[in-house]
Order: sequence, then structure tokens, then C-alpha cells
Amino acid sequence: MEDSQKRMTRRTLLMGGLQAAFAGALGLRMRQMQIRDAEQYRLLAEENRISLQLLAPARGRVLDRYGDVLADNRPTYQVTIVKERAGDLAAVLRRLQFVLPITDSEIADILKASVKTSAFVPLTVAENVTWENLSRVAVNAPALPGVNLETVLQRTYPFGPDFAHTIGYVGRVSANDLEEGGTEDTLLSLPGFKIGKISIEKAFETELRGVQGTLAVEVNATGRVMRDLERTAPTAGEDLHLTLDHHLQNFTLARLGDQSAAAVVMDVRNGDILASVSAPSFDPNLFVNGISSRDYGALRDSEYRPLADKTVQGAYPPGSTVKMSLALAALEAGSVTPEETVSCPGFVEIAGRKFHCWKKGGHGRVNLQGALRESCDVFFYEMAQRVGIEGLNAM
Repeated sequence: MEDSQKRMTRRTLLMGGLQAAFAGALGLRMRQMQIRDAEQYRLLAEENRISLQLLAPARGRVLDRYGDVLADNRPTYQVTIVKERAGDLAAVLRRLQFVLPITDSEIADILKASVKTSAFVPLTVAENVTWENLSRVAVNAPALPGVNLETVLQRTYPFGPDFAHTIGYVGRVSANDLEEGGTEDTLLSLPGFKIGKISIEKAFETELRGVQGTLAVEVNATGRVMRDLERTAPTAGEDLHLTLDHHLQNFTLARLGDQSAAAVVMDVRNGDILASVSAPSFDPNLFVNGISSRDYGALRDSEYRPLADKTVQGAYPPGSTVKMSLALAALEAGSVTPEETVSCPGFVEIAGRKFHCWKKGGHGRVNLQGALRESCDVFFYEMAQRVGIEGLNAM
């Protein structure tokens, strides 16, 4: 009986000791977590509770010489999804199909893009979303984790084709744009962000783009935004004021009509470009959200090359515009005076070969002013011979 009691006592002491050791270890661990490592766990909890979002700046406007807006921004809606908050990305996208008109092909593209994109970076699901579809997404938000509704500014060109070649257009960020922009340019990773692709929109991208802002928001366990915590407003891009006159630009394009032609109007007093037109033109608004294959094919395959800016691209015979250069060269060289006259019988013979004037009967005797007014070919043939190739080359 005494042996049995002794064994019970030893067993009780052993169990009590083990329990005390376990309780002590648990207490030490709890002390470590709650006191020594409290700051670390607080930061981890904050990271899970707080989400930092980038805010895109408003792109700078482009204005003509009178302050009329040639390139502007208008608010529109888009739907995005964050992979790390969605969980099963494919399943959420399939559920989205019941409330948004997105195709299986578009879903496949989003899933493909998600492989190359960081899990915390939003992916664009749909742009230019109607208010009706936006409401459907909002109502079904509890079943769509990781899905966000956003208001963004979309580039718009009020005068359509008038300034297509001069101002250009913006478009989606491509892989090449990401490589050129560098990894530090986080704005390029924002869903729906657009950058300048050609002409002024591209040449002045840095000035027009602006500086990003940030928004810290509190999210719940499903990733749904509960409230805004801290906001640093983005800085809008700079407005560009051009010397162009939109009335003159429109008039010039209308005069060229459907012809394959180009025209530049300059203020000779100060060099201001008042109009720069290439015809036929195209609507730059088609490119903002991605032009369709059909529309792009029609522009690309047109024999009149509407996508080319004929004012700066390609080499063309100068025609009679060269006569102004010849007149200036002759005056600077002292080869002619404004009052001197040259006889135009309708042709000139050089090295045994006749070169005709556009007016078969000739202009008679004409001075410099008359030759420019009448565009007399013979007068300027004579000026070219007097100045010589070296003199012309020196111009």
C-alpha cells in the first residue's frame, strides 16, 4: 500500500513538473511575442490591414495659341482585379462574366498577364464601363474578392482628325515601353495607364505625365476597402501651349480635302507655326483604348498613307517653292537687284537643250517681284546659273 502511494506521488510530481515546464515555456513564448517581438508583429498586422495604392496624375492638356483645348481628359470607369486578393483568379473572372460583357479570350489574356505581373499589381479587366454594368459589379462585390471599381481619366481629342499628326495620341503601355521606362517608373504598371505614342504626346511625355500620388486604405480579410487612411495627391502634368491656330488648322485640312497632300502655315515675322496639316488624316481617339484590327488595317493599307505625317516624313520634290530660295540666294550674292528685269520668251536654252517655262508664250521682261508673283521658270533658271551650284549649296 505504501509502495503504491509512493509511486502515485512520484507520478504526480513528474506530471506536475512537466505541466509547470510546459506552462513556463508557453509563458516565455507569449512574453516574447507580446513584449519583445510586439513591434514586429504589429508591423506585419499593419501590412495585412493597410494597402498602399498608386494614384495616377491627370495628364497635362494641350492648347492652341488662343487657349482652346486640343487634347483633354474626361472621367470614365474601369474594373480591375488584384491577384493576391482574388484567391482563385480564374474563378472570380468567370463569376465576373455574369455581370460584365467579357469574353473567354479576354479572360485568357488576363490570366496570361497575371503570370508576368506581381500579385499585388492590379490587372485591367474592362475599360469604359457603363454605369449599368458598374452597378452590377458593385452589387455583387461580396462574391468578387479582389475586384475594384475605379474612376480614371481618359484622353480625348475634341477636334478629331484636325491635329492627329501634330499632337499624336496616347495608348496602352507596351512591353517595350516598360523596358524603356525602367523598373523604377511604377506609373507604367498602373492598370489602364496611357502614354504618348507619337508626335507631341510622345515628345513631351515627361512634361505631360505628371507625378504619381499614393493612397493608404484599410482593407478587411477579403481585401475589401473599408476606409481611406492617408492620401498624397498626385501632381497633374503641365499644360502645353502651342502656336497653332485651330481655326486655321481646320480650314487648311478642309481645303486639302481627300487629296494626299501636306501644308504648313508659318508667321514669317517670328517663325510661329500656325498650321501643320497632313492629308488625309485619321481620328486619334480610335487609338486611345486600342484600335480595332479592321480600322487599323484600313489606315495602314490606304494608298494615301493617312498614318504618315507628310509634313516631316518622306522626301518630296520642292516644286516652285524652291524659287524663293533661289531669289534669296541671288540677292545675297549680289547677282540680281530687285529692279533688274530678265526676258522670258517661254524657254531658255542651256547646253543645247531647251527648258520651257510653264507659260508657253513667256512672260516678257519681268523683275524679281513679278517673277515670284507669276512663278516665271525662265527667270529662276537664269538666277540658278548666276549663283552657281556652290552658291546654292551655301544657302
